[in-house]
Amino acid sequence: MTKGLLSVFTGDGKGKTTAALGVTFRALGHGQKVCFIQFIKGRWQSGEAIWSERFPGLLGFHVMGRGFTWKSEDMEKDRQAAREAWDFAVGMINGNTWDVIVLDELTYLIHYAMIPEEEILEVFSGKPASLHLIITGRYASEGLLQAADLVTEMRAVRHPFTSGIKAQKGFDY
Repeated sequence: MTKGLLSVFTGDGKGKTTAALGVTFRALGHGQKVCFIQFIKGRWQSGEAIWSERFPGLLGFHVMGRGFTWKSEDMEKDRQAAREAWDFAVGMINGNTWDVIVLDELTYLIHYAMIPEEEILEVFSGKPASLHLIITGRYASEGLLQAADLVTEMRAVRHPFTSGIKAQKGFDY
């Protein structure tokens, strides 16, 4: 039996987006179409955004957020951006043109009460049967965890940031 899976990469460790990018790379290798939507990350030029330009027609890459929400100076603008990004994602999910859709850092929309969990789960339950959805981010809600076919929790053991090493191009972004 095959079916579109709902996968969640969560936890306080590094690697959630990286895991989603790994699945993206694998799907592209099989000629599948992938839509990658980033909900929180800012508009700086990440390696993955640059890389996505090499796959026109196969990879849609959309940075929708205003930056890291926990550093927000205007939560109302962040809520508005989250709503617009979620509405865009719903259109992509219901459009039935993608094989895989990655909703990078979607968990924060639930955690910060920007979009109701029930609304998100309802959209997921009505997704096209063959569509794979990948959700990333810390603080995955209980409802999201229960709905998922695959849950992987990244656990922080050691991170260079705690030693004063800042995020580095090509490794962290």
